Amino acid sequence: MKRLLLLLISTATLGLASCKKDTVVQETSNRTIILTIQPSQWKPTTDNSTYNAEISIPEIDQLNVDIEGILVYSDHPVNVDSYIQLPYTFEGTSYSYEQFKGGLSFDIQRANFATENPKKPTVPIRFKVVLIPSRDVT
Repeated sequence: MKRLLLLLISTATLGLASCKKDTVVQETSNRTIILTIQPSQWKPTTDNSTYNAEISIPEIDQLNVDIEGILVYSDHPVNVDSYIQLPYTFEGTSYSYEQFKGGLSFDIQRANFATENPKKPTVPIRFKVVLIPSRDVT
């Protein structure tokens, strides 16, 4: 009788111990793209109020634009060992960007563009683009 009881308890213990739920989480990691815009790539707008540079980034697809996140940073204008997130304004000049399928459009504009035109960059500007995956829960 004791053997039968021991056998039943052992079987039940093994059965319960083997029933374990494993949760598998598949995460897509962020993607980072470093790019440099040369001074020759900046083009004035028709009213000369803004300089624009359009950069092709094939990694940016419609899903990135519609649902996922895109963060953009540029070289810090003062601290050469850091980045600053766009959009930002420094010494009266605004730096911003627009995202679209296949790339980004960067703008440089003076805060008071009615009386003062922006200065065209004379040095290459490095940008860091971070593509952040996301899931639509709406």
